Amino acid sequence: MASKEANEPKAYAGEGITVTYDTGRCLHAARCVSGLPEVFDSGKRPWIQPDGAAPERVAEVVRRCPSGALQYRLAGGPQEEGDRPTGVARSPLGQLFLRGELSVTTADGVAHRETRVVLCACGVSGNQPYCDHSGACGKE
Repeated sequence: MASKEANEPKAYAGEGITVTYDTGRCLHAARCVSGLPEVFDSGKRPWIQPDGAAPERVAEVVRRCPSGALQYRLAGGPQEEGDRPTGVARSPLGQLFLRGELSVTTADGVAHRETRVVLCACGVSGNQPYCDHSGACGKE
């Protein structure tokens, strides 16, 4: 799978919340679609309709995204904050699931502020250090 690092997350602005989506990080866990189908509908364009529910509810569902492909900013408010304390869990396939106040440095030496990530454990991902399901650790 080709590297998707160069792609910037796409922003979907609503009245009370802006949701960003990074295709290179999405692992299709579908917690967004199942959690709030009136906002997240892959059959519609645009597929994210942030005004389809109360901003606090949208934020709650975005925080369920394990990979951090979805992020949010409430209107007039700060960016999403990471969990405290930071948590780390390993999947049966070796991926590392992290939640908290994170700084992740990519291969190009750029540090990224993160709140949720799934890191590759097999070294095959085209989006290192993030898992993109292209290697053994992403096959479920």
